[in-house]
Amino acid sequence: MKFIDSEFVKKMCEITNELYKHGWDERNGGNVSLRLTQEEVNRFNDLNDPIRNIPIKFDASALAGQYFLVTGTGRYFKNVHNYPERDTGLVRITDKGNSVDLLWGFSDGGQPTSEFPAHLMTHISRQKIDSDQRIVMHCHPTNLVALSFTHKLDEASVSRLLWKMQAESLVVFPEGMGIIPYMTPGTNEIGQATADKMNEFRIVMWPHHGIFACGDSMDETYGLIETVEKACMIYTAIQSQGGNILQSITDDDLRDLAKSFGVTPNPRFLSTETVNS
Repeated sequence: MKFIDSEFVKKMCEITNELYKHGWDERNGGNVSLRLTQEEVNRFNDLNDPIRNIPIKFDASALAGQYFLVTGTGRYFKNVHNYPERDTGLVRITDKGNSVDLLWGFSDGGQPTSEFPAHLMTHISRQKIDSDQRIVMHCHPTNLVALSFTHKLDEASVSRLLWKMQAESLVVFPEGMGIIPYMTPGTNEIGQATADKMNEFRIVMWPHHGIFACGDSMDETYGLIETVEKACMIYTAIQSQGGNILQSITDDDLRDLAKSFGVTPNPRFLSTETVNS
């Protein structure tokens, strides 16, 4: 079987197209990486010797030997489903960790996204917490970015706001949302700050820019971002209607919701004490 026909490439094409259609990955914005196991890679008969070696500006030796299907730098998500072998690539982290071997893709001489070091840092953090987590996704959800301009950038405040915008929010991301200060994208500094937050959260806001998220599958990670953005959309709609909230989901409602769905809200953002609120 050829790798281009794999479920991994097909899912990458589907998700990048959905991200583009939502307006979350304009032009060449956004990037996705998917970790594959050795057993999964062994299924394909066109993955043998490396095509070429690509240096990376990060010591990824902690991930030596691991495989990642990743979107390319400067690539438009609207094109990935038509040109997956050009706009994505399957790479293996070398033993030294300062480069990757290209096994498939980037057929026009391309290379992984400029945010690849940030992805790898997050993969390192999340694998220590849950070895099943294999997706890192970055995009620019419109209403979330807008919220970062108008709301206090406090994790507890933002998380509680999003939890109270819809019942699904607490169930989908009970740990809440991490937030880093505004930082220059494409740097190891923003990657490390994000990875540090990923020790506690699966989703991190990059103020005035976008979001970083991780999960077990493409669908789960996409759904996590989708749920956060829907909550932000509801808040935007409330503000456009005058912002006068007459009734809302209370803290006690959130506790009942958590109990019903068997999730544990972040204790720093929602106490376990039942009160009228």
